[in-house]
Amino acid sequence: MNRNPGRTGHRIWRWLLALALLPWCVGATWALVPVLRASEAAAGFWVAFLGGAACWVAIFLLLPKPLWLYVIGHELTHVIWTWLFGGRVKSFRASSRGGQVVVTRTNTLIVLAPYFFPLYAVLWSAGWGLAVWLLDGRDLTPWFHFGLGLTYAFHVTLSGYILRLRQPDIEAEGWVVSVPVIWLGNVWILLVTLPLLTGRVTVGTALGWMLERTGRFLGWLGSGLGP
Repeated sequence: MNRNPGRTGHRIWRWLLALALLPWCVGATWALVPVLRASEAAAGFWVAFLGGAACWVAIFLLLPKPLWLYVIGHELTHVIWTWLFGGRVKSFRASSRGGQVVVTRTNTLIVLAPYFFPLYAVLWSAGWGLAVWLLDGRDLTPWFHFGLGLTYAFHVTLSGYILRLRQPDIEAEGWVVSVPVIWLGNVWILLVTLPLLTGRVTVGTALGWMLERTGRFLGWLGSGLGP
């Protein structure tokens, strides 16, 4: 992604932002544990979801990696998040060799969104919702969960693979900020979607656990740093 206007920010600000995000990363990850435990009872969801994920992992390991598809999704995610923040896209390019989007507005979330926002899983969900509405296909819910597992595994595996390479997005923001933002974004997505998909806890409960555990971690830090 190409920033326009030019790159801004200071090293001190990045460190402060990273430190501010750290308690939220701990609290969100801590809250994910009871969410996962509660959702274990939703066996039908997990069988289909993990089946789709396993199918993609086999494709990922055994066949040539569809980097062109990943790059298109990566750059489109920049576009979508630019629009969400009121910016405009001036140019768009994507191919198996890489891509570039020139926008009029940018920030840390726009730059790093492709690493935590599973675009193809979102598109699959939107398409399935439209199909259910048009064709009344609710009895095919296991196939929805299967496709969701496949598309989410696509996001996780190819994001991890691409992060091993040189990424201008990461260089622009710096690893100090990028790591907590990407981690928190991915965990937060799970905290919101797993309750919706399994129905074992509510989204409000999951986010409440995150707030409570973040507060407990901050309290522990305060007691450890106090006199």
